[in-house]
Amino acid sequence: MALSDCKIIELPRIPDQRGNLTFVEGGRHIPFDLKRVYYLYDVPGGATRAAHGHKELHQLMIAMSGSFDVRLDDGKEKRTYHMNRSYYGLYIPPMMWRDLDNFSSGAVCMVLASDYYCENDYFRDYDAFLKAANKGNL
Repeated sequence: MALSDCKIIELPRIPDQRGNLTFVEGGRHIPFDLKRVYYLYDVPGGATRAAHGHKELHQLMIAMSGSFDVRLDDGKEKRTYHMNRSYYGLYIPPMMWRDLDNFSSGAVCMVLASDYYCENDYFRDYDAFLKAANKGNL
């Protein structure tokens, strides 16, 4: 996968004077079926989250409240996305290293994932990730 495979997906938004509604349907609005949802919140100022990559997992990250930055790295290029709208999701395919930081006060990051938690799917060492990401491209 390459950074060009990552993209912001605008989710359906139904405006109403009583408040807006946004929904996500796996396989329709996002390019995978949902198997897991988790969220990050109460992240202390200056803290960094993530710092890992996935071998097979697809994800969609959404700033449900507040804002944060997502730095993506495919082993060749790096790009930063500033997430601050609850109707935009950042699609992250497999083989992307990610770091999350610059959390605003009260920020909530919700992540939709294509599979259940599996520790074997993680790259937690950046050098091991780089080696796998660049395999065959040396």
